[in-house]
Amino acid sequence: MKARQKRLVFVGLAVVGVGAAATLALSALQSNIAYFFSPTQVLANEHPGDAVFRVGGLVVDDTLKRQQDGLTVRFDVTDNAATVPVSYTGILPDLFGEGQGVVAKGRIGNDGVFYAEEVLAKHDESYMPPEVADTLQTAHVDGVIDATTRSLSQTEGAGR
Repeated sequence: MKARQKRLVFVGLAVVGVGAAATLALSALQSNIAYFFSPTQVLANEHPGDAVFRVGGLVVDDTLKRQQDGLTVRFDVTDNAATVPVSYTGILPDLFGEGQGVVAKGRIGNDGVFYAEEVLAKHDESYMPPEVADTLQTAHVDGVIDATTRSLSQTEGAGR
């Protein structure tokens, strides 16, 4: 083989190697992607069938229930327009609580319950995950009055 042919073979192998590495990297990233859906979108079946995805909103007051095993909890997540029941087995974050913002990653079951593999809660008093804030804002803009606004208007009406 001439030197020129050797260089062409080397360049060809390098291109194939880079292409293979890029394909492996993209397939690894694709398997770790979890898209975000609001409870409204979940109830409208806009979520993927049996793929992992994230759902977020506010934990509905008085829905947090511990199961007999002590590790499994059930609670409802709302965007103030729709509510999705969630089941999670594991230790909840310290800042998790009713009325707080939450994002759960998992799959929807045949029974309509979202089975979470991971639950993330806001990390301080003023922070809300951007997806949750957008979802709540969209629900409010679409004409749904959130519980805070409703309770404020009831308080104002009682004072008159």
